[in-house]
Order: sequence, then structure tokens, then C-alpha cells
Amino acid sequence: MADLLTRLLGERDWLLADGATGTTLFNMGLSAGDAPELWNADHPDRIRELYRGAVEAGSDLFLTNSFGANAARLKLHDAQGRVGELNRLAAEIGREIADAAGRPVVVAGSVGPTGEIMAPMGALSHEDAVEIFHEQAEGLKAGGADVLWVETISAGEEMKAAAEAFALAEMPWAGTMSFDTAGRTMMGLTAPQVARLMARLPNPPIAFGANCGVGASDLLRTVLGFGDVTLPVIAKGNAGIPKYVDGHIHYDGTPELMADYAILARDAGARIIGGCCGTTPDHLRKMRAALEGRPKGPPPSLDEIATRLGGFSSESDGTGETKAPERRGRRRARA
Repeated sequence: MADLLTRLLGERDWLLADGATGTTLFNMGLSAGDAPELWNADHPDRIRELYRGAVEAGSDLFLTNSFGANAARLKLHDAQGRVGELNRLAAEIGREIADAAGRPVVVAGSVGPTGEIMAPMGALSHEDAVEIFHEQAEGLKAGGADVLWVETISAGEEMKAAAEAFALAEMPWAGTMSFDTAGRTMMGLTAPQVARLMARLPNPPIAFGANCGVGASDLLRTVLGFGDVTLPVIAKGNAGIPKYVDGHIHYDGTPELMADYAILARDAGARIIGGCCGTTPDHLRKMRAALEGRPKGPPPSLDEIATRLGGFSSESDGTGETKAPERRGRRRARA
């Protein structure tokens, strides 16, 4: 029997993912430096509110509050012994909200990077990385996650370790990498290289793509850079560019701008479309309405992306083959 995400992708042209976990939890009172995953045990009501906000805004899937719930990252909070508990709770709360939605909603178990540099450049071995990811995967599986969703990865070696761990857990998965360094991931991978990596994994994902990064324009350039691929593509871009306003980080992308982003992402070939940092339920509602109400068009040009969403942060997409249009003013970028 096919997993729910695979089934929905077989039935639908596009799926709406969720928005920002961190932005929402900070708005609920999370302090900088605190581990949001501890709220799965300490403030489950707030995590229910987080998930419910995405579902009520129209999301077909949401990520669990477990991004940093691996042993390497939880060690910073003296909570490395709580990996199983915190991941299980994250997924159990998600299962509760999804099952009450009245429609199919995918609970995607969020798995972030270990925070360590992998060998040979760093000290983290492949075997240790697999063990870290496997422990987290088993917790999310026990809590009832439909799929695992590894995100914001920058190294191919870490993605390979995650894929191996998910095979051990016998769980379907999806994965996104973050392209935030002149069109490349922090460890130097370009969009075409990532597309080839994902296709060649012994345990390939259901879908793959990009999340976070610099802004929506850059992310869409990456989506176009994946080229003609057989796996469904994921686009989860930030709601504009972060700026400090009154001592807090504010993202300048309006709901209207993110609606345009959602349409451009769909036209660029993305099948799963959501937001990352700064994306609220208000953004998601506009994105859902746009995807339902506007007809599909041809793939957008880089000039069209820059005109509608704002210019790119770098001249190149990282391959040295594509030059971006000059930076333009953002249309409807400010409230």
C-alpha cells in the first residue's frame, strides 16, 4: 500500500506544504537559544496550535517540530537522552491534528542536519551520522509520522547518511537542501549536482528540492536549475529577505508576494510548494487561493521571477552558466 504522500502526488498536480516553524514559535514566546523541540513535552498545546494553523490555512502536509531533535544538537541542551521521546511526541501531536482535519493531511517528520561537519573535512563519520539519523527516524516512526522529511542539508555526504538511516527505519522520505551561497549549498553543491545525487541514491526519496536559502527568487532559480527530473520537486522558500526591525527578525515578503511565488514555483515544475522562514498561515492562505484560482502557465524566465519577486542575491546560479537579471525593486514586497 502506497504511503499517503505518494498517493496524494498521484492524485494531485500540486500539494501545499506548511510555513515556518521557528517564526511561529518565536511569536508564541520561544526565546532565542532555546530548543523548540523541548516544547513537545513542555508546551504541547502550542505545538498543536502550530500544526493546526498550517492545516486550517490549507496545507496538505506539515512538518513536525523536530528539526533539531537529534542527539548531536540536543546535546547542546543536555537533552541528548531524550531523542526518542521528543521525536515521538512531535509526531504524535501531529498525528492528532492530521487525523482531525477531515481530509488527508501528511505528517512529515522533520529531520534537520546534525550540526557537525562530516568526514573527511570534519570529525563526523558516515557510520555515526547514520546512527544519529536512525535514532531520530525511529522516534518519528513510533509517533505515527507518514514520511520523514530531511531539510536544510548542505552536504551530499550527510544526505547519503540520512537516506541510509531512513532505509534502516523502513520509512519513506523526502529531502531538501539549502542553496545559500551564490547558488550553491554551503558545501558547494549546485542544483544539477543535487538532482543527480538524489536520483542515484540506493534509497531515493519520494520527492526532493530546496528550502530556506536567501529568498524566494533565489530558490526558484534553483528549482529551474534542477532541470528535467523524474522525481517530484519541492519548493519551500523564505517569505522575503530577513531584516532587523525593533530588535526582531522580520521577513518582508507579503502574503501577496508569496502567492505570486507559489504560482511561479508551480509553473517552474514544483509539485510540493510551501514556505520556510517568515511564512505564516496568512501567507499560506493566499498561496492556496492562488494555486487553486490561477491557471498553470509556462516555466517562468529569470527576468520574470526578478520582476515579480525581486532580484537575485548573486549573478550566477552557481554553475557559471546562468547570469541573473539585475536586481529590481520588489513588487508588493512591503506591507
